[in-house]
Amino acid sequence: MASKPPKGDPVQDAPKVAEPKHSAAGLTAIGHSLRMAHQQMGVKRTALTLLSVNQKNGFDCPGCAWPDPEHRHTAEFCENGAKAVAEEATLRRVTPEFFAEHTVADLAGRSGYWLGQQGRLTHPVYLPEGGDRYEPVTWERAFDIVAEEIGALGSPDEAVFYTSGRTSNEAAFLYQLFARELGTNNLPDCSNMCHESSGSALSETIGVGKGSVLLEDLYRSDLIIVAGQNPGTNHPRMLSALEKAKANGARIISVNPLPEAGLERFKNPQTPKGLTTGAALTDLFLQIRLGGDQALFRILNKLILDTPGAVDEDFVREHTHGYEEFAEAARAADWDATLTATGLTREDIEKCLRMVLASKRVIVCWAMGLTQHKHSVPMIREIVNFLLLRGNIGRPGAGVCPVRGHSNVQGDRTMGIFERPAEAFLDALEKEFGFSPPREHGYDVVRAIRALRDGRAKVFFAMGGNFVSASPDTEVTEAAMRRARLTVHVSTKLNRSHAVTGARALILPTLGRTERDLQGSGEQFVTVEDSMGMVHASRGRLEPASGQLLSEPAIVCRLARRVLGSGSKVPWEEFEKDYATIRDRIARVIPGFEDFNARVANPSGFTLPHAPRDERRFPTATGKANFTAAPVEYPELPKGRLLLQTLRSHDQYNTTIYGLDDRYRGITNGRRVVLVNPEDARELRLADGSYVDLVGEWKDGVERRAPGFRVVHYPTARGCAAAYYPETNVLVPLDATADTSNTPASKSVVVRLEQSTTD
Repeated sequence: MASKPPKGDPVQDAPKVAEPKHSAAGLTAIGHSLRMAHQQMGVKRTALTLLSVNQKNGFDCPGCAWPDPEHRHTAEFCENGAKAVAEEATLRRVTPEFFAEHTVADLAGRSGYWLGQQGRLTHPVYLPEGGDRYEPVTWERAFDIVAEEIGALGSPDEAVFYTSGRTSNEAAFLYQLFARELGTNNLPDCSNMCHESSGSALSETIGVGKGSVLLEDLYRSDLIIVAGQNPGTNHPRMLSALEKAKANGARIISVNPLPEAGLERFKNPQTPKGLTTGAALTDLFLQIRLGGDQALFRILNKLILDTPGAVDEDFVREHTHGYEEFAEAARAADWDATLTATGLTREDIEKCLRMVLASKRVIVCWAMGLTQHKHSVPMIREIVNFLLLRGNIGRPGAGVCPVRGHSNVQGDRTMGIFERPAEAFLDALEKEFGFSPPREHGYDVVRAIRALRDGRAKVFFAMGGNFVSASPDTEVTEAAMRRARLTVHVSTKLNRSHAVTGARALILPTLGRTERDLQGSGEQFVTVEDSMGMVHASRGRLEPASGQLLSEPAIVCRLARRVLGSGSKVPWEEFEKDYATIRDRIARVIPGFEDFNARVANPSGFTLPHAPRDERRFPTATGKANFTAAPVEYPELPKGRLLLQTLRSHDQYNTTIYGLDDRYRGITNGRRVVLVNPEDARELRLADGSYVDLVGEWKDGVERRAPGFRVVHYPTARGCAAAYYPETNVLVPLDATADTSNTPASKSVVVRLEQSTTD
């Protein structure tokens, strides 16, 4: 039987600390998954729901974007996937009575964990101007309120339409269509805060802003480099793919400031061996200093150039541009500067080189550890240089593999959720729908926050997500949101963004992935695109949490009809009744989706085209894959300071906090911890168990403080520290962003640690 939500917030400032683990998953993961599922769903609902996750006729996990194998296990989910499903399919409910009992100020004082544990939202609710709590509102009145505020704007560009990565392809296509018919490209999304750097770097160098490998390529690879990523927590099903690659003869190099249990040893709960000893994964661990990855790949490129016969000269000559300028820069790489930037030894780098030279097929995987630095874009370009040198793009078993976080974040971008749309996409929209979409670029996340702060944006509408908790510079972001005339959130559950409102606010409850979607033409399905460009259907199985819920496509269609009126050129009513009609239009607008409805009827879905992978064709400005030659950068660290990275705990997915433990790192019953290398701690006179305030230092001179963190002596790279977000987002300056991509630089925050009054 499911348990009730906690009435009070648990104490989170007294965490317990044990030794970190050296393996991931196994029986312990099964136990944690089932316990959390039973707490939220009960036994019967747990079985019904979890056995449908990631199945060909089931629903796509609302967690990460890792692709599904062709042959599925009966239990095709991981521990964190089970947690994500349990949170969505929970039997707990947030009703109008809940909002009558809790003021917005009360909700603002609660932790994200407590808010999320209350359960599913059941009714649309409205916070009137001057009110102190949300109250029930009809859907019709809710859409009227949005229409009133949008109608009062001086320009459509005073509205911001944010998208979370959970949104389906169909809903995302409609959402951007509505915003553009309204007249704005203000379509920031969660990609702006995560893999925007990857898209920027890859679009310039190989012509496609997505990864170039499929799941089968991992199984065929000789060498897989996993850089700036913790798959054991963030993409656990990736461990199964790495295990299979190892069994097929691949070797694995891990490049990370922290040792991570999942990359050390994987205990696959689907196999007898996995329930006992498991499989060792990493062959070489390079414990790199934060932000040192560009320097590492630059020196590797120098060493490859210096090795006779190591460069694939035929590939370079036929398929690339800019080689000479790149080679000149790479040959100038300096060993002393490299060792300073990386914190590695020359011996480790040379061992890495030997493994590279012994491998014909190489894949490089990465995540936020590479994308959230000032120099992230040139860092990823250097990885592309590394792969191009030996012809490792467009070859089976080789390529670039940025591992996306949320389940349809890549699909949302494909559908047009982008503040800087391509002219060809806008031309296709205009041809298909008969209106002229705006051509001026809109706001990304950081620019949207600035616009709200400065009064240039007045309406904020979020399709899913937890914008306030996900964004940088928490105090600035929250103040900006409170300046809005109206904030609207389409959500399944409570989160902190609902408690940081404009003058007026709406929460619009929506169906989750797990739920049946019944519309005018019958039961519907939606589609998603995974991290490797595979598109497939997702069909919910459960009855909706409330009869008052609307699907995301229905919300967009009804909103568009109310805001745009009878003058709209888009058949919104038709789209709401039958999602197949949406897919017919997608097929005519977006390349690769031709004959969409017929192809997605295949239970395995279909693969989107990728010119570099499929035909070694590079649709760049030069018509070839581009080598680049940016100067090597790395964060400078003043004496007595540490370089902080924000990261997730194991009981967390993005900003959703499932629990207060980080099992693999040995942390239980709390989140306010800072992981510090013991040698650094001794130099700074920080005893294990002492409490400190984290104080950010940046060139604007503003003091940003996160108080009351327990010091944990931990084997981080020297000079580097780590702590969980969203608690530490307050330390990330709004204007500290990656060049080109404008992604917040959350992985290289200079901090000083001051004795806390929270002892």
